[in-house]
Amino acid sequence: MTRIRIELPTHFSFCISIPIRITDINYGGHVGNDRILMLLHEARMKYLLHHGLNEMDLNGVGLIMSDVGIEFKKELFYGDEVLVFVTSNSFLKVSFDIIYKIEKKSGAQNMIVASAKTGMVCYDYSNKKVAVIPDFVREKLSGR
Repeated sequence: MTRIRIELPTHFSFCISIPIRITDINYGGHVGNDRILMLLHEARMKYLLHHGLNEMDLNGVGLIMSDVGIEFKKELFYGDEVLVFVTSNSFLKVSFDIIYKIEKKSGAQNMIVASAKTGMVCYDYSNKKVAVIPDFVREKLSGR
């Protein structure tokens, strides 16, 4: 099986600090893979808010996650504080990618814990169909 490789961009347009809670720890004594997905969701919501956007209402359409890829590098433990860097790219007519880099402090420097990508599709929830990305969303998230 081919391993997932997430290519990280050189620039991220947003960063949020998130503490690791005791409820994020699994029976292996570290943060479970399901909790990494929850960190991505929290970071995505804050990223969109930072740009004045709401995942469920982008002028009549919302977003739905079509796929996710996570490349794990290091473990996270209770008490760690992570920085989640977020940006968007690969804009098409109805979809785009959100790229994430999760880091934690290790001594005087940061180390990458995971990188991830979520494929996001604009979706008209009332008509239950895919929708075109609104121009203002593309402009805000692509930095144009």
